[in-house]
Amino acid sequence: MHVTPPTFEHHREPLGIGESAPRLSWRTVTDATDWRQAAHQVEITAADGTVLAGTGRVESADSVLVPWPGPHLGSRERVGVRVRVWGDTADEPSPWSRTTYAETGLLEPADWTARPVTPDHAPTDEPLPVALLRHDFTLTGPVASARLYITAYGVYAAEINGEHVGDHVLSPGWTSYQHRLRYQTFDVTPLLRTGENTIGALLGEGWYTGRLGFHGGRRHIYGEHRALLAQLEITYADGTTRTVRTDEHWRTATGPALRSEIYDGEVYDARRERPGWSTPGHDTAGWAPVLELPAPRAELVAPTGPPVRRTQTVAPVAVTTTPSGKTVLDFGQNLVGRLRIRVSGAAGHEITLRHAEVLEHGELCTRPLRFAAATDTYVLRGEGMETGQGVETYEPHFTFHGFRYAEIGNWPGPLDPTDIEAVVLHTDMARTGWFECSDPLVNQLHENVVQGMRGNFLDVPTDCPQRDERMGWTGDIQVFAPTATFLHDWSGMLTGWLRDLSAEQLARPDGVPPLVVPDVLPDTFPDVGAQAVWADVAVLLPWTLYQRFGDLDVLRTQYPSMRAWGEATIRLTAEGDGLWRQDFQLGDWLDPQAPPDRPGESRTDGDLVANAYVIRSAEVLAEVAGLLDGAGHLDGKGDAARFRAHAQAVRERFADHYVTPDGLLSSDTQTAYALAIAFSLLPTERQRRGAAERLAQIVRRASFRIATGFTGTPLICDALCAAGEPQLAYRMLLEKGCPSWLYPVTMGATTVWERWDSMLPDGTVNPGEMTSFNHYALGAVADWLHRTVAGLAAAEPGWRRLRIAPVPGGGLRWARAAHDTPYGRAEAGWRIEGDSAGTLVVETLVPPGIRAEVQLPDGRPLFEIGSGRHTFQCPYADPA
Repeated sequence: MHVTPPTFEHHREPLGIGESAPRLSWRTVTDATDWRQAAHQVEITAADGTVLAGTGRVESADSVLVPWPGPHLGSRERVGVRVRVWGDTADEPSPWSRTTYAETGLLEPADWTARPVTPDHAPTDEPLPVALLRHDFTLTGPVASARLYITAYGVYAAEINGEHVGDHVLSPGWTSYQHRLRYQTFDVTPLLRTGENTIGALLGEGWYTGRLGFHGGRRHIYGEHRALLAQLEITYADGTTRTVRTDEHWRTATGPALRSEIYDGEVYDARRERPGWSTPGHDTAGWAPVLELPAPRAELVAPTGPPVRRTQTVAPVAVTTTPSGKTVLDFGQNLVGRLRIRVSGAAGHEITLRHAEVLEHGELCTRPLRFAAATDTYVLRGEGMETGQGVETYEPHFTFHGFRYAEIGNWPGPLDPTDIEAVVLHTDMARTGWFECSDPLVNQLHENVVQGMRGNFLDVPTDCPQRDERMGWTGDIQVFAPTATFLHDWSGMLTGWLRDLSAEQLARPDGVPPLVVPDVLPDTFPDVGAQAVWADVAVLLPWTLYQRFGDLDVLRTQYPSMRAWGEATIRLTAEGDGLWRQDFQLGDWLDPQAPPDRPGESRTDGDLVANAYVIRSAEVLAEVAGLLDGAGHLDGKGDAARFRAHAQAVRERFADHYVTPDGLLSSDTQTAYALAIAFSLLPTERQRRGAAERLAQIVRRASFRIATGFTGTPLICDALCAAGEPQLAYRMLLEKGCPSWLYPVTMGATTVWERWDSMLPDGTVNPGEMTSFNHYALGAVADWLHRTVAGLAAAEPGWRRLRIAPVPGGGLRWARAAHDTPYGRAEAGWRIEGDSAGTLVVETLVPPGIRAEVQLPDGRPLFEIGSGRHTFQCPYADPA
C-alpha cells in the first residue's frame, strides 16, 4: 500500500497558484479488498525543510479537497506537503507519500510593480505585425532562484538569453479582460547567468485587439493597445534580490511575423528575422522605445487550470492532387492546431498553407470558414543552400486552425510529405475517461466525441475551431459538460471560465448571462433577450462540476451568479402568466428539420423548452442553497424555500399549459417528451405512462432517426430508458441513416458535426452558412454511453460512491468504461457469453476508500460492494 503525492486544488502544476490556503487531495493505492481510510496525517514543510505544520493523526475518511491544515501562505511562498494514512483495520500508518512542492504566485495587487508596455503608439484598424520587445540587465552574482510573472493584453511568448520560457502556447489565453487578466509563473533560474542577460517577448494581438466576431467581425473589442506585463524576480545566492520589470526602458521592433491572427493565420517573412534578438549584445540600433501604460484595472489572477500546449504531432496519411491541380495533404483526423514544415529553397520564395476540414468536389472546401482566411504564408530565408544547410523549419506563432486537409501552395521542388506535420493544440488537461464496445461504429462515434472536445477546449470551451467564431457559447458547454468531465479533468479550466461568466453576468443590470463568455457579441444580438438553455449554464454547469468533482467551493463561489439567474427567471415568469413567454428562443437549436438558413426553426415550442429549464434550474438552485446553508457558507433557508416554491409554481403552470391529462404535449416532438420525462415534469402516473408511450411511438414513426437539436439530444436516450424503452434508445444509437449519430461516422467523420447533415449523402457540404465539422454539442450522447451502456456512474457527488448499473442491448456483445475518479480508477463492463440466451458477466473495479451500489439487469435487488475487483454473473436473454 502507498499514498500518492498530494495535489493542490485542481492544479496539475502547482507553481504560481493563486490560493493562500489550497485544499489537498491524495489517493491510496492498495490491493486490499474493501479498504477504507480511517485517518490521515499531513506534514507541511518550508522550502528549507523546516516543518511549518503537522496535523498529527486526524480521524477522517476524507482524502479529496481536504481543507488546508497549516497557516495561510503569502505571495511567493514555497511549501512541501506529504501525507500518510491509516486503514480502518490497521494500527500502523502507511509509509509517507512523496513530498509535493507548491508555490504561490503574486497574491496581492501591491506585489505588482511592473507596468504594461506597448509597442503601439498609435492605434490602427489594420492587422499588426508581431512585436519584439527586449530589455538588457546585469546580474552581479550567482542566482539561487528566479521567477518570471508575466501576462499580456494579447498573446505572448517569452525568451531569456535566446531560450524559450516554458512550453505554453497562446498565453495568457482568453479571459474577460476588462474583469480578469490571467498571468503565468515560470521558474527561469536555469536561464540566467552572472553578467549580462536579456529578457524578450514576442507580442501578438490574439483575442485582445485582433478581429473577432461574425461577418468580418471587429477589432479592438477590449482596447487599442497590445501590451506586455512582466516581472522577473531574482534571488541571489547570498539572499539579496533584484527585480527586472516592464517599464519605459524596454525597446521594441518588428520582426518576421508581419501579421499573426486568430482567424486569418500568419504571414512570416524569414528574411526579416533578427538572429539573437533576445540575447545580450544584440544591435538595437533602430529599435524604438515602448510606451508605458497605467496599471491594469482588471484583477490579475493566477491560472486555475493548465495552459494550452502542443500535445501531439500528426503525420499526413495521404497526398492528393485536386481536379484543379492543387496539392492537398490529408492528416486522417480533423484536428486543431497548425502545420510545422521543413523546407529549403531560394530566398523570397513564398509558400502558402491553406486549411479546411473537408473536401468538396475534390477541392479544399473553405466556404464553411466564412470570413476566416485560415491561411499561413511563409517566405523563405534562403540562406545556406549552397552548403546543403538550408533547411528551414517553420511553425506559426499566434494562430490556430481547425482542419483535416491542408493545401500546400508553391512548394519549392518535389514535396516530401514527411517534411510536414500537424501540431495539435489544446488545453493540456489529463484524460480521465474511456469507453469501448463491440460495435466499431459506436467506438468511432465515441472517439469523434473525444477528438472534437479536445479541439474545442482551447483555453475556453469553444463552439468550433475553424470559422470566424471560436467563441465560448454557453449553451454548448451546458449540455456537454457531463460528457466532458467524464472524459477529461476539466475542473480547473471550467472553474476559471465560470468566474469569467460570473464577472460578465453580474456586470449586467438584468443579471442574465451572456450568450458567449468572454462576451464579444453584445452589439451583435442586442435585442435577443435572455435565452434558456444557454443562460442556464450559470446554474447547471457549477452543479455538474460539483457532481463530478465533489467541490462544494465551486457552488459557493458561483452562488451569486447562480442566484442572479434564478432571480431573473422569477422576473421573466412574473411578466407573463406564471410562464416565461418570449418572441424568440434559441430553444432546440438545430432541429434536424430546420432549414439550412434558419437553424432556429425548431418543431418544439421555444417557450416549452424555456419553462422546462426554468423548473430544472430552480430545483437545482434550491438544492444548492440547502447544501451551502448546511455547510455554513450561506443562510440559504430563505433561498432554498424561495426557489423551491418558484419551481413548483412553474411546474404546475407547465402541466396545465403544455400537458394533456393523457400525457400528450403541446409540442408533439422527441425533444418535448424528452424534457418532460427527463426533468420529471409530468405530475400523474397517467401522464407519465401516456408520455412514455407517445415518445416511443414518435421514435418508431421516425424510423429511429434522431429528431432533436441541442436541447433534446443529451436527454433523448435517458428519456427512453426512463420510459421503459432502453432498446429503442439502442435502436436510435445504432441507426445509420441521416439524421443519426452514426450517419456522420459512415461518412468518414472523425469529429462530431454541428449539423446532423453537415455533409449531405452525396458528399456535398450543407448549404447553410453555419456548418462546422467540429462541434461537440451533439456528442453529449457519450454521457449515456458511459452511464447506461457500460453502466459506470457516480452515485454521490465527487464519485464518493459509485453506481454500477449496465443496461445491455442493441445486439452489443460487450461494453466497458473506465474513469479516473478522485479516489482512483473505477471500471465497469459486461460481456455476453453464449448465444442469445446466455450468461451476462459483469466486471467492476472500485477504488480504495469508497463503495459501490450494483444493479444487475436480472431484477435482483440492489446490493453494495467495497473496493477491489468484482465479477458477477446472471442469465441473459437478448431483448431483440
